Amino acid sequence: MKPLATDARNALAWQAQSLLLSYPDDRLSDHRALALEVAAAQTKTVGGPLVRFAEHVDRTPLPELAADYVATFDHRKRCCLYLTYYAHGDTRRRGLALLQLKQTYAEAGCRLTEDELPDHLAVVLEFAATEPAVGHRLLTDHRAGLELLRLALRDAASPWAHVLDSVSATLPPLGGDERRAVMALAAAGPPEEQVGLDPYASPVFLPDPVVGGPR
Repeated sequence: MKPLATDARNALAWQAQSLLLSYPDDRLSDHRALALEVAAAQTKTVGGPLVRFAEHVDRTPLPELAADYVATFDHRKRCCLYLTYYAHGDTRRRGLALLQLKQTYAEAGCRLTEDELPDHLAVVLEFAATEPAVGHRLLTDHRAGLELLRLALRDAASPWAHVLDSVSATLPPLGGDERRAVMALAAAGPPEEQVGLDPYASPVFLPDPVVGGPR
């Protein structure tokens, strides 16, 4: 069998990762099966972590997984799945970044539902699976936040760290500037607004950063 091209492999990986980063519900068994199928076509660095997460799913009851997801992503700011939060915090710039993401999706013919936020990692990965070139750029643009999230999940001994390990393995190795950006974020945390938010900074674009992902 002819090996898949890198873009095709990444697209499959991003689709599986997107599903595994969504709230665990009765579709998780199907998502697990897909992740194992995808893992078989990946390099060890991308596929191995997917297998390890699937093994965790196998031995953990669904209610326990769901409770762990909420405890991890809804109540820990360091484990926020909203990528623009890492770069902008809850500032007006975050609102503009979210609007730009929506415009990027719209230009590619993708429309979000009312309950989807464009910077949720599961949403970004789903988009990347359908538009690999643009999706790769978006993930790379948010590489510092992705790495900070991955390290936070590792520190928390979270099984979802495996999924972030897999995401990171689809991207180029961290360069010097990216490493410094990760270190700066880790030291200082997301920026805070220094002045009042403008009226045009709609709450639609400024969600609670600790609310969990797509349900």
